[in-house]
Amino acid sequence: MLSASTRKRRRKSRVMGSEKLNGAFFEGRAALVPYLTAGYPTLEEAYEVGEAYVEAGADVVEVGIPFSDSLADGPVIQNTNTIALENGANLRYCLQLASRFADRVPVIFLTSYNIVFARGAERFLDEAAGAEVSGLVIPDLPIGEAEDFREAAAEREVAICPLAAPTTTDDRLARIAEAASGFLYCVSVAGVTGAREKLPPGALELLRRARARVSVPVVLGYGISSAEAAVEAAGEADGIIIGSKLMQIVAEEGPEGAGAWLREVRSALDRESSAKVGSKN
Repeated sequence: MLSASTRKRRRKSRVMGSEKLNGAFFEGRAALVPYLTAGYPTLEEAYEVGEAYVEAGADVVEVGIPFSDSLADGPVIQNTNTIALENGANLRYCLQLASRFADRVPVIFLTSYNIVFARGAERFLDEAAGAEVSGLVIPDLPIGEAEDFREAAAEREVAICPLAAPTTTDDRLARIAEAASGFLYCVSVAGVTGAREKLPPGALELLRRARARVSVPVVLGYGISSAEAAVEAAGEADGIIIGSKLMQIVAEEGPEGAGAWLREVRSALDRESSAKVGSKN
């Protein structure tokens, strides 16, 4: 629960979120948002993974706070969570990890509300803001029950990035649009995370529906595992989130391998952007 003083300080204007996060999105260029699990494969190597992402051209870095009972993670991310927890990746470490990159790119946390609740909502937000975390993705925080938390986050310039799925109705999309202050996280499937060969049916249609209803950037995640799929998604999305595929590469080839693969995706997206600009001239 948030304190009475915070509720009284609730701002009447629309939540604006983090300017740093908003500044990562440019018209005509898809933002690249790679994911890493904090503390995986080791506490120190997670720093190396983040550095590889930044050097490869990441526009935003998504840091997953390990949790033993994650809501929507497939087997790859679940395994990284298990290993990270065994490595001792607690919230204090996750905050330190985020602060290592936050002066160069916006950093967002992917977390369960259980972690927020256990810390205390206001303390969690204070610590996140102190680490210069720009935004939060909290899959198990229902939109209808999050108003106080959203307002408290806005006071600390921490953006909220809610999720929408292909099964999300237009009416609910409109409600989610009101809650989004960072970006809208569109998930490509009504299921769990995991690398897939191609974009699932319905992903692009969800992006189109979302674009018609929200003013914040629209980002697609869940299952993007190739440069070709990223380019296809970028035809409708303002940004691309890649998680499971990168964690697989980290497991097999280490941080350098993940950075090299991500650089290829960035190059493919940039080539597509340049081609679109050229076709308009």
